[in-house]
Amino acid sequence: MQKLLGITRRAVADYNMIKDGDKIAIGVSGGKDSVTLLAILASYRKFSIEKFDILAINIDLGFEETSAAEIAALKEYCSSIDVEFIIHKTEIANVIFNERKEKSPCSLCSKMRRGALNTIAIDNGCNKLALGHHADDILETMLMSLSYEGRFSTFSPVSYMDRTGMTLIRPFIYAEEKTISNVAKKHNLPIVFNPCPKDNHSVRTDMKDFIRDVDFKKRGTKQIMLGAIFNPERNNLWDTSLPEGYKKR
Repeated sequence: MQKLLGITRRAVADYNMIKDGDKIAIGVSGGKDSVTLLAILASYRKFSIEKFDILAINIDLGFEETSAAEIAALKEYCSSIDVEFIIHKTEIANVIFNERKEKSPCSLCSKMRRGALNTIAIDNGCNKLALGHHADDILETMLMSLSYEGRFSTFSPVSYMDRTGMTLIRPFIYAEEKTISNVAKKHNLPIVFNPCPKDNHSVRTDMKDFIRDVDFKKRGTKQIMLGAIFNPERNNLWDTSLPEGYKKR
């Protein structure tokens, strides 16, 4: 826990993520990343110089297979760490899988969940939304963008959304997935099983496997690739401007 707290504290400081008086909504899906983020921010606020409040929001996608007992355990955990917990029920699963029959539902699902999160956060007086994206997510997203969109792009540590006035923060940007998993297991955090049929069967899963294979063949490759993201000044991409007197052919 202390190691992850230190990593989170560094990210918060580097990108000025949290300020005095913030009320931060945490998107808590029930997965290990979001529940661990909840635990870490609840601990961090105890000694943080900045005084802030947190609110846990769970967007119920409407899957009948979601365990009521696991949700109850998550709710009880929030109570034990003095964090208000809101469950917002939706029909997102029904819309995506039954009405629209999406073959690649992840992007639309993400947008709908984010929209619901923003709405609930704003309605409850929050000015920031914290998500559990970690270093592996950032690298996977960059490779997905490069492979499928032909551009270098990934999550930003801090993003201000003009339309809603909400600031999105990602305190786990420096944390590797394995570190988060170890904390969740060691502290027996209340994880909720994800019944989505696309869980672990997506393009992101393919990228995760690719990174794992490359890093297995040459240890340290993942860290080198992350270094290119965290230190953009090292990058040497083409300058599209031409010297005076030159013409494009």
